[in-house]
Amino acid sequence: MNVSNTILLSPADNVAVANGRIEIGTALPGGALATAVIEPGHKVAIKPIAAGEAVVKYAQAIGRATQDIAPGEHVHSHNLVFEAGRLPVVPPSEAEHATAADRARTFMGYRRADGRAGTRNFIGIIASVNCSATVCHSIADTANRTLLPKYPGIDGFVPIVHGQGCGMSGTGDGMMVLHRTLAGYARHPNFGGVLMVGLGCEVNQLTLYGQKGAAAGKRHFNIQDAGGSRKSVEKAMGVLAEIAEEVGQLKREPIPVSEIVVGLQCGGSDGMSGITANPALGAAVDILAGVGGIGILSETTEIYGAEHLLAYRAATPEIAKKLDGYVKWWEDHVAKHGASIDNNPSPGNKRGGLTTILEKSLGAVAKGGQTPLNGVFGYAEKVTGNGLVFMDTPGYDPVSATGQVAGGANVIVFTTGRGSCFGCRPTPSIKIATNSTMYHQMEEDMDVNCGVIASGEKTIAGMGREIFELIVETASGRKTKSEDFGYGDNEFVPWHLGATL
Repeated sequence: MNVSNTILLSPADNVAVANGRIEIGTALPGGALATAVIEPGHKVAIKPIAAGEAVVKYAQAIGRATQDIAPGEHVHSHNLVFEAGRLPVVPPSEAEHATAADRARTFMGYRRADGRAGTRNFIGIIASVNCSATVCHSIADTANRTLLPKYPGIDGFVPIVHGQGCGMSGTGDGMMVLHRTLAGYARHPNFGGVLMVGLGCEVNQLTLYGQKGAAAGKRHFNIQDAGGSRKSVEKAMGVLAEIAEEVGQLKREPIPVSEIVVGLQCGGSDGMSGITANPALGAAVDILAGVGGIGILSETTEIYGAEHLLAYRAATPEIAKKLDGYVKWWEDHVAKHGASIDNNPSPGNKRGGLTTILEKSLGAVAKGGQTPLNGVFGYAEKVTGNGLVFMDTPGYDPVSATGQVAGGANVIVFTTGRGSCFGCRPTPSIKIATNSTMYHQMEEDMDVNCGVIASGEKTIAGMGREIFELIVETASGRKTKSEDFGYGDNEFVPWHLGATL
């Protein structure tokens, strides 16, 4: 419902969302007049809300009023506070189904020898430790300058570097997560080949990665064994030339769309995220799930307060229980550090109209559409199955997306209201704007404008179909704007758990 430049998401709501600047005296749904200037994306009360009463948006509680709020007043951090209470679950409406024609479709991808499906044909240079990061960058730069022109079938040589690998325990969660993440990238289907480079004395030894085959010994080495930094670059050129000779001959071929795996991300969210871009992405995920593909919802701290909606859709009780276990782990984790999960909304989120983590989470969950939740995975675990699944990750976008790519995502779709800039090679990242103002201001970074939903020009279902079509085109080789600019080399950020020693 859109009245007087406002959007009412549900008849049960006691606040509406400004769909443009609202001046004092503007008529609101229910007959009240605005008593304050309300900026786009922010909330305005349309019913009396008593102190302590739930503020309701999306037909769900997003927090409690800290004082009496009269119709027409601005509702935000000054009079709304986080509270972990839940309203009863509202059953989801019927999701849009994929058609028979959708299920028969293919995309043009790379079929790897082991059966995996890639959407890009990169060669990776992976650092085992921060100490080999500079050498890996130098190797990639040299290869892109000298080898790439000879092999137009290769998309590029990508350095995968990070700040971990030593000064840490060789056992425990920190090492387990780092190893799982690097191993996930090493086997990623968007890499036609990989060279791993270590220093030699680090905790994260190359021998832990157990590459197989006659060429395995030549496809990883330590700088100390090679004789130093420059000699390592020279050695790498010989190895990469052999890999490029093989990988550069590969051609795209038809692959079922059921083999597309999409990581779902949102960052720099605003008050329109849960109204436009996130529901539209959810509609695309419903189609993807219908053709047998996978959508990976993540960011556990950003579904907090709405996890019950996912549990309600879980395919089995075991899946719901596993999700609940991760939520409880996060509650305990942040408490140990003297923090609250409600600290998650950033200053940019709040300037865009979001107030509490409950409000942010209800909008974030919309990215998952309405299909059943078919699985729950730990950070960077290999994702299997089909349909909607969940991966436990932090809410910080680079860390979350890194886990999704390690788990097998061969496309990322990233919604943003404030204008997040992001890429995550080797996986292409599609950027979706939640509002038209930001889209036109940052059009060079945004692939899709979902602000047209708020203006009434297009429907959520219609934009969902457009996003699905763009996913297929991107999987087939269409470059995203993030790729055109060159994003992706600096956004590999594995989750850092455990003590630094």
